[in-house]
Amino acid sequence: MQRSLKNKKALVGASSNGLGKAIAWQLAGNGATVTLLARNEATLAQLAGALPTPENQQHQYIAADFSDIDAFKSKMDHYFSGNTVDVLVNNTSGPAPGTALEKKDADYVTAFNLLFRTVQYTTEKALPNMIARGSGRIINLTSRSVKEPIEALALSNTIRAAVVTWGKTLATQVAKDNITVNNILTGNFETDRILELYEREAAAKNIPLEEYKKQALETIPMKRLGKPEEMGHLVAFLASEQAAYITGTSIAIDGGLIRSV
Repeated sequence: MQRSLKNKKALVGASSNGLGKAIAWQLAGNGATVTLLARNEATLAQLAGALPTPENQQHQYIAADFSDIDAFKSKMDHYFSGNTVDVLVNNTSGPAPGTALEKKDADYVTAFNLLFRTVQYTTEKALPNMIARGSGRIINLTSRSVKEPIEALALSNTIRAAVVTWGKTLATQVAKDNITVNNILTGNFETDRILELYEREAAAKNIPLEEYKKQALETIPMKRLGKPEEMGHLVAFLASEQAAYITGTSIAIDGGLIRSV
């Protein structure tokens, strides 16, 4: 199946590494002009120059700190004053792990700013042009934990669930404008983030990291971690015309890890 994103402009959050980078790579490879969004300017500049350019695209980047909500909003204001997007991929770094007993009020405020307000504000800035044009794709990366909470990820469980219900609400309101809004429930992928979580859990259980990884993989029906490029393919499909009638959904990509229906 050919997925042509020629002449489409995409903004991809947290795209300097991990899943965001893989998504940016796939969108660019399918012809979209990509704007990368993350903190590390040197890494972003290097990646923007390395992304595929099958349609002679000129990729760009925005260096912004998701953890500083006021500075982040200022960067978005500046970007959208002169740019529009056809495909918005809302992706953020994960908040600090910890249980509900460990986390305090200030932790939840910080996580809300990081995981929800950045997503909502970026979407708010992108929507007017999408509505005026009568088309658009909004794709929110969340977590499998919104269906089956993970004990050590209280902040992520809580705030990412808010993103999912917000996304579903928005989808019903912009469907008439041919704008789709979908959530992706991310499983365990080969990224630095999952390695950090595995290291924490191994230490908490006082067992070697490799032993914990072996146990974790046994819980996944496919017995492996996801490859970042597999996430990239899913997002590229949702961004394409072939996915024009898919909206308001929460799609799991987790190797069968979620047990609930």
